[in-house]
Amino acid sequence: MIPWLISGFAVIAVYFLDRWENRHIKSLFDWFPAILFAYLIPAGISALLGMDFSQDDIHEYSKLYFIPLAIIAVMSSLSFLQLKSIGWKPIAVFVAGSFWIAVFPVILALFLVDGELISELFIKQEYWKGVPPIVGGWIGGSTSQLVLKELVECPENIFLTVLVMDNILVNIWTILMFQGIKESDLLNRKLKITNLSMPETIKKSEGKNLNPLFSFLILTAFVIITNALVDSFVIKIIVLSVIGLLLSSMVKTWNFAFVLKFGGILILVVMAVLGLKLKFSLVEFELGFLGFMIVWLLSHFVILLLVAKLLNVNTAWVPIASMANVGGIATAPAVTAAYEPKWMPHAIILAILSMATGTFWGMLTIFLLRNYLL
Repeated sequence: MIPWLISGFAVIAVYFLDRWENRHIKSLFDWFPAILFAYLIPAGISALLGMDFSQDDIHEYSKLYFIPLAIIAVMSSLSFLQLKSIGWKPIAVFVAGSFWIAVFPVILALFLVDGELISELFIKQEYWKGVPPIVGGWIGGSTSQLVLKELVECPENIFLTVLVMDNILVNIWTILMFQGIKESDLLNRKLKITNLSMPETIKKSEGKNLNPLFSFLILTAFVIITNALVDSFVIKIIVLSVIGLLLSSMVKTWNFAFVLKFGGILILVVMAVLGLKLKFSLVEFELGFLGFMIVWLLSHFVILLLVAKLLNVNTAWVPIASMANVGGIATAPAVTAAYEPKWMPHAIILAILSMATGTFWGMLTIFLLRNYLL
């Protein structure tokens, strides 16, 4: 019972603190996201109590229900009809960025395989297990990050190290992209890009949406049925992802707003449960790994620019696509507004596409790491 109370307290506290209209609290949450506090609070309470909940049944329950529910909720929040309004070229820029995030760490690791960073830190200390959660975080957000952590069995000390460095980098990256998008017109002239057309206006769904309770019951029913029929965690994630996409495509009154918000709350729950495993004494800060991440992120931006030039598409889509990947649904529209507020809904749809695909890009990274590096 104690682990459930600690996790519940952490989720409720973080949920309301994140919405508190206090400038100091809001400033804190601007730099450090709610999921990080949801992760740290249970760890801190466990440490103060001097109790170890790392083997409690709550973790199995999270893997059976909370994570699968988060996956199907997020996947069912993607609307293919709205996606068409963006156009194939901006989507191609976005996909190129996702692909590079997934494959570049493997390429760089192979290039540096004889060095101490890879042979000692990556392989012997198993820091390679922190790479897939970064891929998931940068492409899919917290949901994919958590799923990939489970798939690769990333140790808690490495996961927290990755989480902290990731948040520092993403905050700095957001500032850079916010400033960079303002120079898009200049960059278009420098690169001789001529296709500056506006994307189609995204149409909002009309009519009454499905009752949130019915939406919740539908999602829960599919998770229970999938748990009964499928044992493999990987297969389970794939099946629920497909079901989520089918729900969003086939149910005309599907409640997109509810399932997206529900998925966000479930992410906080899963992070709080994971925090019960964390031991602060095992956490380290690896500068070599941070340098690896910086090179990785910078190369991602270069690839986006090259693809934008190749496709002759407005370079404003470069920071938008990058933030849809790396920043997510909160920061992508904010950065977009600095260039063209009318494109904010398009940035949100790209961010949702990122959330829906991040787990699969991370699976590709795991496959490449296990087959070509280890």
